[in-house]
Formats: sequence, C-alpha cells, structure tokens
Amino acid sequence: MAESKTYTGGCHCGQVRFECTTDMAMVTACNCSICTKKGLHFVFMPPSSFQLRAGEENLKEYLFNRHAIRHQLCVDCGVDVFARGKKPDGSDIVALNVSCIDGIDLSKIAMTPVDGRSR
Repeated sequence: MAESKTYTGGCHCGQVRFECTTDMAMVTACNCSICTKKGLHFVFMPPSSFQLRAGEENLKEYLFNRHAIRHQLCVDCGVDVFARGKKPDGSDIVALNVSCIDGIDLSKIAMTPVDGRSR
C-alpha cells in the first residue's frame, strides 16, 4: 500500500492554491475528450483530504456531457486545478489535477488507464 503524503500546489498564475493528503495510489490516464485535450491526470480523494488555501474567488466552474463532474478552472490562467463530483455510491469526491502539484514529475508516476471515451 502506498504511503499518504501531504502535497501543495496550484494553478499556473498562483492565484489558486491547495493542500491535500493522498497516497497517489491511482492516478488516471483517461482517454475521454476533456482529459485527452487538456492532458489531465487525476488522483481522487475525499473532500476532507483537500483544502483550498487561496483563490476561491478566482475559480470558474465548467460542466460538460452529463454535468456530473464540476471542473474548477482559474479564471486568470485557465488551468483546470481540480474537480468535484460523486462516486458511484453517491459520496462526494475531489479529483485533483496531479499536474498542479508543486514539483511533480509525471514521468515518475504510474498511470492507471481509464476508458472514459466509452462512457
């Protein structure tokens, strides 16, 4: 089992900042239209493991398809920092864009393929 760590990060311009605790055990490599076009890789966590530290006023929500995932983008730089949604059991979940973690090296992270295109 992977060990949980606390990470910080944010958008490109720095207006939106967060802190989270996750084990990074599953980072998605989804082939849906939005993840493919934006190069998104998400790690999922309960809302209690994610704290927005700055920039709530700088966030714009983007919904598409079934409007099930509420993507949160910085209005200044346009970076998709995180999303809020629900798991199949109905409980709340936060999907963090791993690329927004400070100092992250995506080449060192094992990605889990997800076939979002077929959903």
